[in-house]
Amino acid sequence: MKSILIFCILLIQLPFLNRASAFDKLSFWNEPQHGANSFNRLPPNQEYFNALKNYGATWVRLTYDKWKGENKDFLLGNTNHYKTLSAKDLTILMDTLDRANKAKLKVVISPLSLPYLRWSQNNGDQYDGQLWQKKSNWLLAAKFWQDLARNLKDHPAVIAYNLINEPTPEKNSGLKEHADLAAMNAWYKKHKGSARDIIAFYETIIQAIRVVDPKTPIMVDAGWYAAADAFNYWPSALSDNRVLYSFHMYEPYDATSGPNLRRKKPYQYPGNVPFANGVEYWDAKRVAKYLQQPINWAKTNNIPKSRLVAGEFGCVRQLPGCKTYLKDVLTFLDQENLHWAFYSFREDTWDAMDYELGTEKVHWKYWDAMEKGQPDPIKRQSTPLFKIIQNRL
Repeated sequence: MKSILIFCILLIQLPFLNRASAFDKLSFWNEPQHGANSFNRLPPNQEYFNALKNYGATWVRLTYDKWKGENKDFLLGNTNHYKTLSAKDLTILMDTLDRANKAKLKVVISPLSLPYLRWSQNNGDQYDGQLWQKKSNWLLAAKFWQDLARNLKDHPAVIAYNLINEPTPEKNSGLKEHADLAAMNAWYKKHKGSARDIIAFYETIIQAIRVVDPKTPIMVDAGWYAAADAFNYWPSALSDNRVLYSFHMYEPYDATSGPNLRRKKPYQYPGNVPFANGVEYWDAKRVAKYLQQPINWAKTNNIPKSRLVAGEFGCVRQLPGCKTYLKDVLTFLDQENLHWAFYSFREDTWDAMDYELGTEKVHWKYWDAMEKGQPDPIKRQSTPLFKIIQNRL
């Protein structure tokens, strides 16, 4: 009688168990998701994730490369000699994911470095392009991602793997940023099948991941620092049907970036700004025209808009046109129902795009804490600038 009762209870529970186990992470991306980038030097604490969630975010794009690791490169040990994941570093990452999960935030893991590709700011500001020089160098990158996926696939917070942040296989190979389509197509025709073939690279890494994790969505950045026009030369979508395609938006860079703030006469937004091979007038209309490109590319290749992600966007908060710029970018993204993550939330190593600080200079204690390796002591609050984002989260 007891065994029959247990069997009946299991039958009752089975539909619920199936629904829980059958949750498809890809379904998270079926509706527009809004979040932030976390590029901090210290693993974010619980307060950090709670604050982001309380603003209304649903996800965070998390990178760990600034964290202090057991060896030179966090998780990797050494980008030129990867063997296996650092167990100590992995524990730090898993604990951080647990905190995000406690705050009910989903996480996209986004490395800045891979084997044979060390992030320049961890490399003495020197560009490391070994990954794009020899296809044999891809093998360790594939092994790293397979190892990482094996450990992260069952974590409830992890909602996608962003294979590499802002790849640049085109760099130093004759193709200029924001080149016209003819130049892009000619470049890809020349380098297709080589170590600079980003499409073949992604296919290789995805295949390795799918051996251990067939389900978790994979996010891929366009080339040339994830430029919104850099998908244009891709002849097709990737073969995996659980892929999200990500682009970043800081254009026109000469107007939105830190160097502009230091010019004697900064470029204004809206206004005439150098871009590609000339000078163009940038305003809401020009922003929309530029951001339309990945949408057009996706449509041509039968990729639903729900698979497009604005993985980063922002402007230096002290620039006079930043508020207008954020509004123009967000207006377009929301009109098109795209996923997005602003750059960045409470960054403890670079204050330029921390909109909770408003437009004033950050207190000296911010820099003092960074020099001492201590937690960021500056209290944050919503500001008129941050509300541009907050109201859309």
